[in-house]
Amino acid sequence: MTESSTQQLMDSLLANKAAVNLANTADKNEALALMADSLLDHEAEIIAANQLDLEKAKGQIPDVMLDRLRLTTDRLAGMASGIRALIDLPDPVGRLLGEHTADNGLKIEKRSVPFGLIGMIYESRPNVTSDVAALALKSGNAALLRSGKDAFNSANAIMQALKAGLAKSKISPKVIELVQDTSRQSSTEMMTARGKIDLLIPRGGKGLIRAVVDNAKVPVIETGTGICHIYVNKAANLDEAVKITANAKMSRPSVCNAAEVCLVDQEVAADFLPRLAAAFAGKVEMRADERAKEFLPEAKAAGPDDFDTEFLDYIMAIKVVDGIEEAIDHIAKHSTHHSEAIVTEDQAAAVYVNASTRFTDGGEFGLGCELGISTQKMHARGPMGLNELNSYKYIVRGQGQVRE
Repeated sequence: MTESSTQQLMDSLLANKAAVNLANTADKNEALALMADSLLDHEAEIIAANQLDLEKAKGQIPDVMLDRLRLTTDRLAGMASGIRALIDLPDPVGRLLGEHTADNGLKIEKRSVPFGLIGMIYESRPNVTSDVAALALKSGNAALLRSGKDAFNSANAIMQALKAGLAKSKISPKVIELVQDTSRQSSTEMMTARGKIDLLIPRGGKGLIRAVVDNAKVPVIETGTGICHIYVNKAANLDEAVKITANAKMSRPSVCNAAEVCLVDQEVAADFLPRLAAAFAGKVEMRADERAKEFLPEAKAAGPDDFDTEFLDYIMAIKVVDGIEEAIDHIAKHSTHHSEAIVTEDQAAAVYVNASTRFTDGGEFGLGCELGISTQKMHARGPMGLNELNSYKYIVRGQGQVRE
């Protein structure tokens, strides 16, 4: 039986992965610089490919989702800057994570090592292509990427630019590849590639992530959807609370760190909610529970699913609560464990304190760029950068010891 194109790419990556698994820091950094330069050198081709994707997507996806798909000169410059930022970060490979000497004299070290070959299945954000390729290279991993069909032309143009830069380096361009088949078959092949893909990461909507988690036979790190909460505490500075909530909802609603739910302490609801409505006027649709609607007559009544929905749009669910205990209880029941914020002048608080959830991002956290936001309780939590793309091994040094 003839191998599929996806299987052929996996075989090629396995044959060539040592070129990056064993690469030294200087060679990896040189490769990153060349990849960033090539990305900008191929700006015209990338923008043209992106226009094809945008034209095909118009009328098929909401306008805010088109924004996730769109590439501009500034966004390409930001992608290149994200790659270059990795050059200045410490090489995660070979870090000493722990050491001790056993009673029998064996010296035992625990050191970080690359996974080997990582896979990424993602949807309509073409910048993920360059972020993941760069993170994989610096962390010593080969990478197989599968874009959604909405962003395929953009992702393919980006990948070709990155490989052109890599071809000028000491590292083979065959260590990063983009799957050319956007059918369900290629996803299935990646999810079931035991012995080939060492780690698979889905990045996209709830349906994609659930499909990978439920069906994968290779190790998976689950990135989560972002039902992010803002809780306005009774001790909040309400001017700050309006500014933070408006930023968390409106600055870029189509991304996973945008806030979807605002919980308001009943002691400040009468003052805060009309101020928030003024900031949202004509821009954000409010869906309020019964108590919040008393102060927001123009809001729609919240439906049964509104507090469990990642809107990714100019929509926010709003609820009045009787203090921090009810707020915590609500978040525990409805959160996807991505990012939560409390606005308060009482510093015995939680997670984001007096700041927008929009800062949950690899670049903002000093990681250069990110693979995604992990919401599980494995070794990777929150924005995943270089260190999260390494596993570890034990190195045991002896002087002839044998076990009795």
